[in-house]
Amino acid sequence: MSMCDTRLRRRRCEAAMAGLRLPRPFSVPELCEQVAERRGRPLHLHPLPAAAAAAGTCGLWLGTEAADHIFYEQRTGRLHQEHIVLHELAHILLDHHRIVPGGAAAERLLPDLDRRLVRRLMPRADYSTPQEREAETLATMLRLDAEAPARRPDEVLDRLREATGMWP
Repeated sequence: MSMCDTRLRRRRCEAAMAGLRLPRPFSVPELCEQVAERRGRPLHLHPLPAAAAAAGTCGLWLGTEAADHIFYEQRTGRLHQEHIVLHELAHILLDHHRIVPGGAAAERLLPDLDRRLVRRLMPRADYSTPQEREAETLATMLRLDAEAPARRPDEVLDRLREATGMWP
């Protein structure tokens, strides 16, 4: 992958984050509410059915006409679950989509779902495509930016003043 590809991916991710108010302290459910509000449609979180997990999928975004649904692996730690949700949120924010012809993938992963409802399906098992790498980049950026301490431009000077008692 070239440096140009990396820069372009980062710029697309920054554009997708524009206007988001990352919750402090960081909260994935609050971020989900914000994304749902931005899109004007409900967003629901669900544990991934065992059949989908057995097929090697750890996260999945399913878009219907009425709502977005994010499925996450439930047999892993909380931070990993949150990262899976952030990755799927990234697909939504980046407007990624994979049309599922005939709904075959949806039927295999979510056998009880009426496949006529499926408009978008983004199952995740690896990072071999540009969309997957871009979503992973944005998921990481969301977490890092949200957990970075808030900084004012003059914070370094304030700390220097406190430490030395001098006014630079």
